Amino acid sequence: QVQLMESGGGSVQAGGSLMLSCAASGDIFEIKTMGWYRQYPGKQRRLAATISSDGTTTYADSVKGRFTISRDDAKNTVYLQMNSLKPEDSAAYYCYGSITIRDRPLFEDDYWGQGTQVTVSS
Repeated sequence: QVQLMESGGGSVQAGGSLMLSCAASGDIFEIKTMGWYRQYPGKQRRLAATISSDGTTTYADSVKGRFTISRDDAKNTVYLQMNSLKPEDSAAYYCYGSITIRDRPLFEDDYWGQGTQVTVSS
């Protein structure tokens, strides 16, 4: 199986920065797309940023120019650098990975981390 472990959440004042990290571990064959989603209380989880295996990135309009997603394939880790944070960025952030495992190298499965809270105060 595969586990995703997030770190780096916390509290920060508006205009500040945080970096989230997410390390994948387990019987991994290949990591396809990785990303970050965020969820507000009572709302559905929504995409913040993704990065594919070839480095192609996508961002929600609300974070473009402020957030940067990157990945280190040697460490099976994805990062989200968040700058110029706003109170509306306060949410639970979930790491996502589309990953194949050694027993089933041709089949991608979706994996999620447990989530990390980001709180931005005004």
